[in-house]
Amino acid sequence: MLSSILDLVLLTAALVLAVPCTVFVLECLLAVLPGGGEPPVPVVDRPLRKAVLIPAHNEQSGLGATLQTVMPQLGADDWCLVVADNCTDGTAALARSMGARVALRTNPDERGKGYALAFGLDALAADPPDVVIVVDADIEVRAGSVDALARLTYAHGRPVQADNVVSPEDPTPISVISALAFLVRNRVRARGLARAGLPCHLTGTGMAFTWDVVRKAPPTGAYLAEDLLMGLELALLGHPPMYTNHAGVHSLLPDKGDVARKERTRWEHGQLTTVRGQAPRMIMAGVTRMDVGLLALGLDLCVPPLALLVSLLCAAWAVCGIFALLDFSALPLAIVTASLGGVGTAVLLAWLRFGRATLPAKYIVAIPLYVFWKLPVYITYLVRGREKNWEPTERTAKDAEPEE
Repeated sequence: MLSSILDLVLLTAALVLAVPCTVFVLECLLAVLPGGGEPPVPVVDRPLRKAVLIPAHNEQSGLGATLQTVMPQLGADDWCLVVADNCTDGTAALARSMGARVALRTNPDERGKGYALAFGLDALAADPPDVVIVVDADIEVRAGSVDALARLTYAHGRPVQADNVVSPEDPTPISVISALAFLVRNRVRARGLARAGLPCHLTGTGMAFTWDVVRKAPPTGAYLAEDLLMGLELALLGHPPMYTNHAGVHSLLPDKGDVARKERTRWEHGQLTTVRGQAPRMIMAGVTRMDVGLLALGLDLCVPPLALLVSLLCAAWAVCGIFALLDFSALPLAIVTASLGGVGTAVLLAWLRFGRATLPAKYIVAIPLYVFWKLPVYITYLVRGREKNWEPTERTAKDAEPEE
């Protein structure tokens, strides 16, 4: 009797874990298939007034490089608004000196990117643009992206997420594998969903909205994964985000160990909180409304961060293997083995298709090290709950003084 119960428990756990693995593998396989390029950026029937909105909290060191890539893409009727949120440095003065408008916000009791975004949108409401494009204060915007994003979101009436990738400034095993994880999450899986005609998640920067759509989004306040939450809420309102490679943003990973871990902690805790609170809601909405797009977003949310997924698979493989040696059913071990092999193959194919040129193969062997490096992030989440503070990423002197 006990043996049957344990077999059932192990089989159930293996099948539950196989669901996000299957979603992950299918998304990656769709992305790496040859052909199937995006349609061209549509032509719109009139000039569009665009506003680039940049929330910034003590971002003097990185904002200049961002504005150097944004300002040349703006026309005579466009503008850039920097929300200097609870800043104690020269963020506002730097923005003004480079031709951007500035909205000063001071409220130490309400700190978070969501608050800054809401404040910026309220400031734009006095003279609303046709399109709002949100970018972070420490990224580079690919040439032509502002126009492409504006035309895409206006033509489709949906939020549009640009290709959002990161790269290590000084490659180390941890930074290269971290960049690979970002690549898989933000480009590969989003591309896979797009090729299936499904919506994607918003990733926080390089996001475009028509004015009437962005004003429908409920405020996200101090929610760290405000991008994810905004995209989900808009999808439920009938405006699911779409991915495009016609526009792109790029940023550098922090190269200090403690800074990198702090940055990753914020990202991972925000995602885990969103998964716990929103995935069942999206899946239920997809089923009850018979909406494949909502269901796809919910299932995609169920896929944990890559390091956590690999950790869970390895732990499950060890447990199922021990019980199989003790003459319990070998079926759970077979399911977990297939899941682990599928995820590994999908990551390898994603690297071969999208990451081989920028992420050296010699660092692939560091994946176990990366997984161990990330474990404290998840342990902290379980013990203390999510990280609550929005802080700027510390940059090196090289970052603080971009070349002219």
